[in-house]
Amino acid sequence: MPDTALAGTSASDETAPAGRRPGLIGGRVPIARLRDLALIPAILIIAVVGQIVSPVFLQPDNLLNVLQTMSEIALLVLAETMILIVKKMDLSLESTMGLAPGVAAWLVVPVGAGHGLGLLSGGWAIPITLAVGALVGAINAVLIIRFGLNGFIVTLGMLIVLRGALTGISGGQTFFHLPPSMLYLGTAEWFGVPASIWICLTLFAVAIVVLGWTSFGRSLYAIGGNVDAAKAAGIRTDRVLWIVIVTGSVLAALAGLLLSGRLASVASAQGSGYIFTVFAAAVIGGISLNGGKGTVFGAFTGILLLFMIQNVLTLAGVPAQWIGALNGLIILAALIVSRITSGKVQD
Repeated sequence: MPDTALAGTSASDETAPAGRRPGLIGGRVPIARLRDLALIPAILIIAVVGQIVSPVFLQPDNLLNVLQTMSEIALLVLAETMILIVKKMDLSLESTMGLAPGVAAWLVVPVGAGHGLGLLSGGWAIPITLAVGALVGAINAVLIIRFGLNGFIVTLGMLIVLRGALTGISGGQTFFHLPPSMLYLGTAEWFGVPASIWICLTLFAVAIVVLGWTSFGRSLYAIGGNVDAAKAAGIRTDRVLWIVIVTGSVLAALAGLLLSGRLASVASAQGSGYIFTVFAAAVIGGISLNGGKGTVFGAFTGILLLFMIQNVLTLAGVPAQWIGALNGLIILAALIVSRITSGKVQD
């Protein structure tokens, strides 16, 4: 994960989000670029193919199921998108997704009723989950920002630590008999639509507004483009990075809460392997691994496309073990398309 500006890139170009990037709908930072909108036809094509494969595909129940199962990983994609834009990387999000609700379950689930300690009432479950997420993000931020350690290595180590911690507190078993507070967000329906879908769409909408229409959002692009130029422009880069990293971990904890509520349990391996899908969605959605490029809208279309494809493959009877391999092929195809459409390899 490079932490320096790309060679041959001028500071004026990299800080363009502060004032010269054309907005698709009038904002200073584009809400969606042409590259991101290119996925819309692909989504429509997959919808047509899915309907041909199975008449069930476009049924409301199936579409709601796709969106609900997508909503949890989509929050990880949102978190990773913000972190990648500032030219950082967080591999530990998938482990935070497991540990945060795991600690809450460990403390609130009664002894003998679901492998918990029963030290606190169920009402503490959500605050504990979000607090653990914030704590993990704060530790990552200290190591990356204050001590200047490589973000890739730090979060890789944190991923292993958190995964081991969850296995340790759970004894390798699954927490069950979760309190109603942990089940609510994953099972409730608001206006006939699962609450997790409303939460996911609302958070993405907020992120689109923040990154596309506020000075804080423009500062993310400026930092990702050229951190030295951002500092020279008066942006408090360390504070922005702190906010982004901690917010990302809190979103991962919330994603874990949604997943735990839907499954009514917290497995010792919850979230394992999700980070690959997260990066696949981000790359397909046009997020640059070198920072300063990409939009939240693009990231959303990336994860939506992936889950639609997975659903079509499932309805077509394709074995689940092949879906991961196909995700990798999709990433390679996205890179090739990017090369053809932009004249350069997606960075």
